[in-house]
Amino acid sequence: MIIETFKSFIGIALELTILFIGISFLISLVQGFIPYKKIEKMLVGKNKIVGALFALIFAFITPFCSCSTIPVVVNMLNKKLPFGLIMVFLFASPLLDPTIVTIMGVYLGWKVAIIYTIVTAIFSVIIGFTLEALGFERSVKKVVMTGFNEENEKKFDVKSALKETLGLMKSVYPYLLIGAAVGAIIQGLVPTEFISGLFGEERWWLVPVAAIIGIPLYIRLSTMIPISQILIMKGMALGPVMAMMISSVGASLPEVVLLKSIFKKELVFTFVGSVVVMSTISGFIFYIV
Repeated sequence: MIIETFKSFIGIALELTILFIGISFLISLVQGFIPYKKIEKMLVGKNKIVGALFALIFAFITPFCSCSTIPVVVNMLNKKLPFGLIMVFLFASPLLDPTIVTIMGVYLGWKVAIIYTIVTAIFSVIIGFTLEALGFERSVKKVVMTGFNEENEKKFDVKSALKETLGLMKSVYPYLLIGAAVGAIIQGLVPTEFISGLFGEERWWLVPVAAIIGIPLYIRLSTMIPISQILIMKGMALGPVMAMMISSVGASLPEVVLLKSIFKKELVFTFVGSVVVMSTISGFIFYIV
């Protein structure tokens, strides 16, 4: 049993490694053609719909985790960019990672990956503009980011793309291995009947519970995807899995602590509540589809 579990871990880890390196390198190359300065100009345009679209594009092409998003948000606030669009970016950036979404498509199916992308993008826009309409901009503290240099325009460069890929591997790869290890253990040692019996039925309350549980876990998408695949194979319903995934990535505890330094309490609580609502509704959507 242990040998089979180890073999399963090696197989999952190798597959994830090949996918991650290949996709990350390709995206790093493509980023050389992305006009970041032009995107920033579009964010301050008069058309909010166009601005929201470019905020989502900016979130998608900047593969940050929830914590590394904060310095960018502070920089955007200092530049006096529209508050609603900054919130769209804040919600969308850790959730819309092109590398992880691609891996999600390979492991969980392209239907799941496409629905995940569409749902999280739509909710990010709705929540961002709602917070702006409710006047939450007043809850932003005056913060000056020191030591943050805005990235210069990138160029098409194989050497730089390789360097960026290796840097990304250093920060994310351990989480991929953790996900592969946990997935292999669940696959080899946890009885299928236990998971399917406890989480397999479409009990509506499992979705909000999973969304709330996900907040303190700080599970990266790169860790959660292989675990999710095994849980679903074992019989766990897709709704709770996706709800936990979205909440753990969208509002991790380290991110909430960092947000407390730039937002007042009412906006921090509203942010966390918004992520729980988004992940809960998303979980119910995955029940339907």
